[in-house]
Amino acid sequence: MFNIGVISDTHNFLDPKVLRILKGVDHILHAGDIGQTKIITDLRRIAPVTAVLGNTDEPALGFALTESVTLAGRRFLIHHIVNPRSPGDEIKARIGREKPDVVVFGHTHKAFCETIGSTLYFNPGAAGKARFGLERTLAILHCEASELRPEFFTLG
Repeated sequence: MFNIGVISDTHNFLDPKVLRILKGVDHILHAGDIGQTKIITDLRRIAPVTAVLGNTDEPALGFALTESVTLAGRRFLIHHIVNPRSPGDEIKARIGREKPDVVVFGHTHKAFCETIGSTLYFNPGAAGKARFGLERTLAILHCEASELRPEFFTLG
C-alpha cells in the first residue's frame, strides 16, 4: 500500500500533531496557502512533497499554481482553488487535458471527498490555526490496488 499525506492551508503554522500523523507516509501533497518555506522543509523530513501556491502565498516561494504528479499508478492534479461542481475555465481545461484520477485542492478550509464523473475531488480541510470556526483537519489517502481510501484526522 502507498500512503499519501494531504494537507492544505497551513498559513505559516505547522502543528506538531501533523508531523506525528504523517510519519511514515510515502509522499505529501500540500494544496497551497503554505506560509513560509520552513513548512515544506519540515514536511520534507517525513517524505517527498509536491506543493502548490495558494492565494495568500508569495510567488517567491517558488512553487507553481498547479502541479501534476503520478503516485501509486494514479494521476494527481493539485491546485489551490477548485470548485468541484463548476471549475474555472483554466483548471477545467487542464483537468480535461490531463484526466487526473484525483484533483486535490484547498482554500475552503472544509474537508471534501466526492467522485464527480470519474475524478475524485479531494480537499483535506485546513491544518493551520483555527479560522472561521471550522475544525482543523488533514488526511491520508491510502492507495490500494482497487481503491483510494481517505482517512481524515482532526487536529483539535
